Amino acid sequence: MNEDLPLPTTNLHRLSKSKFLAGLQCHKRLYLDIHAPELATAPDDSTQAILDMGTDVGALARQRFPGGVLVETGHRHSSEALQRTAELVNNPQVPAIFEGAFRWDGVLVRVDVLERVAGSDGRAGGWRLIEVKSSSRVKDVHVADLAIQSIVLKGAGIPLTSVCLLHVNTQYVYPGGEVDVTQLFTMVELTERVTQRCEEIPDQLAAMKKMLAEATPPAIEPDGHCHIPYECSFWAHCTNAKPARWVFHLPGGDRVYRVLAQKGIETIDEIPDTVKLSPVQRRMKDNREWVGPRLADAIRRIAYPVHHLDFETFMPAVPRFPQTRPYQTIPTQWSNHIEFVDGTVRHDEYLCGDPLDPREELASSLLKSVGEAGSICVYSGYERAVLERLTEAVPRFHAQLKQVILRLWDLYEVIKEHYYHPGFKGSYSIKDVLPAVVPSLTYDDLEIKEGGLAARAYYRMVFEESDWIERLRLREALLQYCGRDTLAMLELRRVLAQKRPTG
Repeated sequence: MNEDLPLPTTNLHRLSKSKFLAGLQCHKRLYLDIHAPELATAPDDSTQAILDMGTDVGALARQRFPGGVLVETGHRHSSEALQRTAELVNNPQVPAIFEGAFRWDGVLVRVDVLERVAGSDGRAGGWRLIEVKSSSRVKDVHVADLAIQSIVLKGAGIPLTSVCLLHVNTQYVYPGGEVDVTQLFTMVELTERVTQRCEEIPDQLAAMKKMLAEATPPAIEPDGHCHIPYECSFWAHCTNAKPARWVFHLPGGDRVYRVLAQKGIETIDEIPDTVKLSPVQRRMKDNREWVGPRLADAIRRIAYPVHHLDFETFMPAVPRFPQTRPYQTIPTQWSNHIEFVDGTVRHDEYLCGDPLDPREELASSLLKSVGEAGSICVYSGYERAVLERLTEAVPRFHAQLKQVILRLWDLYEVIKEHYYHPGFKGSYSIKDVLPAVVPSLTYDDLEIKEGGLAARAYYRMVFEESDWIERLRLREALLQYCGRDTLAMLELRRVLAQKRPTG
């Protein structure tokens, strides 16, 4: 790969705050970001939805600063943005600047909010730097983000009186009507922490610039650091030569991988028998189908009619329904494949299509579908958690929903305890389990293939899309996805019931 990279040139070394943070995570990531960005994997739809949510939250936060002016010049036109920002800084009538551009020592930053602060005598007393995040708490990466901005602003001659993070306040209860942006966000003073972090910045910048001047990227092996604090877009590139049974894929996390890698073990097959492994790790190393002796008994404990239940939910950063909080989980959809003792199957489903709180109608329709008899098959504890929250949100159905919870039967726990297939590759996600056990049934033919994308599609359908044809298309895609989850459970249970213990 190295010989294919262009030789570094000085004009490529200009950094931004996002590139600086990439460099803190991994020097190789920064090198590739600067010199070979075409090797990156584009964000998938789910990741893009998260980025879009952050953009929306940032735009809403500006309402806290009336009279503030947005520097609308795009990120590809830095000279124009720098000039426009300078004009606004020099205009005492502008109380706040949004997306202001500043450059110092080869680093360009765009600042979410730069608020003008009056001195005790009423004259200009400096500026408050504010970073807006859609997260619900302060993270260490936020402090680093603010530190690089502070260094650049001070170097550019902007006197800072304080440095703050503005994040979403999950304790805010939305009463309805207009969202109160003074309550939706929490302002956290981070001046002291950022000042301490700033002491590290010069050495870090110097190390990055020296690294970027090299003819080849640094030799850094991919491992857990590639996913913290953000997923690296070069993961596929950096791991494309790794063996199919690379030891990193062994369940147990980055710590287990590092221990084995330090011993020179590259593949799961190379792990000596003397190394202590968990049952799941051992099954993955054995790389063969394993059927536990009590699988049949666990399957037989289920009572007919067997319901197979799956919920879809969304967690809006900005609450949409009265008496809800930011990031509160709101169920919007359910699917139920019901198998009767004679083998016949009925499919019930519900999807809210209106911009109204769906929980009471959802609960009522669900109770009619599951009735009072039969086990309710779910996959993992997620449905139980949704039902528990529904008992509080819809108190008139409290007793009935509690009875539903008592009937839950977790197929995930049964499979994890009693069955393994090499096709799982160490994962018990239904997206990995299904094609291994029931090859004829997958998620590949669906437009929506995972829950995050389903949540985004629901939000678009209900709150954004005005074209009724597009709304219908999204509705059908959502119904197909949720229905596939419950059909998957039904078919998995049927196939597993036929399995016989391995020796």
